[in-house]
Order: sequence, then structure tokens, then C-alpha cells
Amino acid sequence: MTNTISTSTMNDTELILTTISGVDRPGVTAALTAILARYDASILDIGQSDIHHFLSLGILFRTTASKSGEILKDLLFKASELNIQIRFTPVSAGEYENWVKRQGKDRWIITILGRKITARHIALISEEIVRQNLNIDGILRLTGRPPLAEQVNPKSKTCVEFSVRGTPSDYEKMQKWFMQVSSSEEFDISMQEDNIYRRSRRLVCFDMDSTLIETEVIDELADRAGVGPEVRAITESAMRGEIDFIESFRRRVALLKGLDESVMQDIAEHLPITEGLERMMTVLHRAGFKTAILSGGFTYFGNYLKKKYGFDYVYANELEIKDGKLTGRYLGDVVDGKRKAELLRLIAQFEKIDIAQTIAVGDGANDLPMLATAGLGIAFHAKPKVKQTAEQSISTIGLDGILYFIGFKDSYME
Repeated sequence: MTNTISTSTMNDTELILTTISGVDRPGVTAALTAILARYDASILDIGQSDIHHFLSLGILFRTTASKSGEILKDLLFKASELNIQIRFTPVSAGEYENWVKRQGKDRWIITILGRKITARHIALISEEIVRQNLNIDGILRLTGRPPLAEQVNPKSKTCVEFSVRGTPSDYEKMQKWFMQVSSSEEFDISMQEDNIYRRSRRLVCFDMDSTLIETEVIDELADRAGVGPEVRAITESAMRGEIDFIESFRRRVALLKGLDESVMQDIAEHLPITEGLERMMTVLHRAGFKTAILSGGFTYFGNYLKKKYGFDYVYANELEIKDGKLTGRYLGDVVDGKRKAELLRLIAQFEKIDIAQTIAVGDGANDLPMLATAGLGIAFHAKPKVKQTAEQSISTIGLDGILYFIGFKDSYME
């Protein structure tokens, strides 16, 4: 069997692209396709969108030359009756065959999001798509329509998804440019191959400190112990990748010696939760995702978040406590960057999830191995070094921005 339309068949065949526009109302598609059905026309392609109740509908159909005149006449009469605009464009067999061949090309999903998306943002992305010899075949808004008065909701968000076909001329250069322009123009961007794995993500692993919560817990503990400046200096150096994480962790924990255990509960109950966490977890659970906290922080706080938000797994570091006081030591192996990547693989294996179906989210240098291992690694409000290395990043909105990178629409989530 072949997809090619033979010359003999085409002698009595016409391909006609019909484009319809006007105010949308129930029954338009049904009325027009009923006419095509009456003449046994074959629909080769159909697409419809609705923007502010204004309909845009395209139908490519195949019919015989003897029937085409009657079909066009009936469609024109029906369009007039429905008060919509209709236009007909003949399509040659060669044009159609070229279109069919293009369907075999790679498809990419480019997602842009931020507090607001401007015409400049759209133009910048569209121009790069052209430079990379790609073609846009669809644009979809994932968020609800933004309010006209921005002050009504300062945490509003806008997300637009491009469906793109072709092979980028220079994929690495394109990704690097996306990261640069998203930083300078203050919006976020993701480019993913549109394959079976993108549509079937099943496990999301998160760093905790400065990702799920807007603080480094060890800094909070250090403040209570009166050694805040010393610990923060080590923390920042480690997150920038300047100090080995395990050594920096040992040094920081040692400074906490003598702190009362009761302080940990008070800190846990007042953790500054990152914007969008609750909404994200609600949707992920509803959609059947497994979730894990893989943290270089402490199990006490990871377990607090697990209980409150329903994470499935927590792997972090255990502080040693004797007689109600921190000893300045820890128990077991340190969860560093290498260990995070190992844990991601182990959880995926246990849950029988392909590594390509996993997502990792983090902000620091010790998250890079995990981000590189996952099928989708997202740098979240990340340090410059991490953002430069990552292929996807979110810096302008909260954790629920991850849902748009997966492809969820607001209308699915609410």
C-alpha cells in the first residue's frame, strides 16, 4: 500500500483547502462537514482554534472534479447563512505530498512562560526558530487569559507553547541562546523533543533548600546557634561549586554543636514555602506522578514537607542528637550531588519508570548530576553556573511553572 496519489487517480480528483473565520457558535463545524459528507468528500486534514469566541477553521478535503462545483456552492450558501467568511484554495498533488513528507520530521515543543509574555518575547523566539530552519505548525496558550489590570494579581502568569517541526541547524547553539535571552528578557523557556517520553513523565525529584522552600535550613539553624555568617559563607561557596560539598557539609554541621533539638520543630513550622508548591503537588498527585525530595539538607525538614504535601520519598542527611542537643555530627553517608543522581535512578528502577520519564528540579551546583541524569532537568531560580549548564530553567515564577513544561493547561488543572 502506498501513500502516493497516482496520476490517473488525480485526473478526476481535486484537493481543496477551505478556511473559515467568523464569530463562533454551536453547529458551524457540524453544518459544514455535513455538506462534505453528503457528497462523499474525504477530509485529509482539519484544524480549529477559537480566540475570544472568534473561530478559525481549516479543512482540506478531496473530491472529484464533477462534484467540486456543487460542494463549493453549498458551502458558500451555508457560510452566508451562518454569517461566517469562507475561502477556497486549490492544492496540487505535489504540494500535498510535500506536506505529508514534512510530517515525518522531528517535532519540538518550545514553551515560554513568565509573569507576562510580550510581543517582543514571541518575536525573539519566532526569529530564532526561523534561523534554525524550523517551522511553527501550532501555537497554544496554556494559561488562562491574563487580567487587564495587572495589580489585581501580581503573581499572575502567562504561558505559550509552540509546536515546531524540523531539525535545528545547531541545537546546542539554539539552547544556549534560549538561556541567554530568557535571562536578559526576564521570561522562562523550555525546548523539548516531542516524543513518547515527554508525554509520559512519571517521577519528579526535587532539591529541598532554595527549591521547595525559600531558605537554606542549615542557615536557619546556624542563626539560632549564633554562627550564621560563618555557615552562610561556607554554604554559598559550596553552592557555587568552589568547595567540595561533603567537606563543606561536615564543617557547617560541626558549627551547630550544642543547639537544642526543639529549635528544629520551630523552624519546620515556619519554613517559607516556595510559591506554587501546593498547587503543583495537588496536580502531580491527581495525575498519578511519584514525587521525591533528594536533599543535601536534613531529613527532619524533608519529612515535615513529606507529611504536609504528600511526597512519596525523602532522602536527606540525618543530624546526630544526644540528650536533646545536636552533637555537631551526622549519621550515615552525605547526600551530595553524586548521591542525588544515584537515588533518582534507584527510585525510577523501583517504580519501574524509564529514566527518560523522570524530571529533576534544583538550584545548586550539587544538583547538576541529578539534572543531567533526569529525562528533563530544570534549573529552578538557580545559581548562574547551574543555569548556564541546564537546558531548561524557571526563574520568573513559582514551582507550578513545572506543570506547563510538562504540558498541562490551566483548564486541566483547576
